[in-house]
Amino acid sequence: MRIGTIGTGTIASAVVRGIAADGHEITVSERNADTAAALSAAFDNVTVASNQGVIDASDVVFLGMRGNVAPAVLKDLTFRADQRVVSLMVGLSLDEIADLVAPASAEALMIPFTFIAHGGSPILAFPESALLDALFGHSNTVIAMPDAAAFDHYLAAQALLSPVLKEIQVASDWLGARTGDVAAAETFLRLLIGGGLTADPLDMPGVIARMIGELSTPDGYNARLREHMGEAGVYDALTAGLDRLERPAKS
Repeated sequence: MRIGTIGTGTIASAVVRGIAADGHEITVSERNADTAAALSAAFDNVTVASNQGVIDASDVVFLGMRGNVAPAVLKDLTFRADQRVVSLMVGLSLDEIADLVAPASAEALMIPFTFIAHGGSPILAFPESALLDALFGHSNTVIAMPDAAAFDHYLAAQALLSPVLKEIQVASDWLGARTGDVAAAETFLRLLIGGGLTADPLDMPGVIARMIGELSTPDGYNARLREHMGEAGVYDALTAGLDRLERPAKS
């Protein structure tokens, strides 16, 4: 498949790295010259071109720039009717993307994460897309949204990643300072959190609730810290923060 990306930021670069070994002809834009050059150097099937050059060389085009600059960038570009366009951007609806890339088809909105480069990433998609399943489903989990409102809800919920990582970092720093081995502290907590959550099949319901129940020994370490954080208002603050992130659904 001939694939192009306009924008070579962190996410777009990770997407390219995640599919570069699958035999596609990939063209990346020169907007971020250093990143584009690094991708081209790393993979024989990745070449660098201007934005219009990316479009001319591709059947599927990923838009990986910031949503607030996309209209200004895309207005001077010419798409073809036989092309499919996937947006990696936040802030523009599928209808808005369709207007910007006509006569090409706006295939889907897609939110991946940086570890898509190695596989094992959830990928939010709206609407359901056989194209995204074919490109990414063999090594990642594509989660298709039934409507734009659900996509917005998931978009808000994915912001949990950064606060959770910050909590793990705080605990890692605390443990490393007391043991003198910062690297071991981080390794332990990465395994502790990540391993437990993915040990069971992903389609098994109630895993998180079950794990909390298993970690609820009265006066145990886990229960005591969880209760302390609840009394400090951490969970109420989380819910309030998610509520603030939600935006009106767009079609």
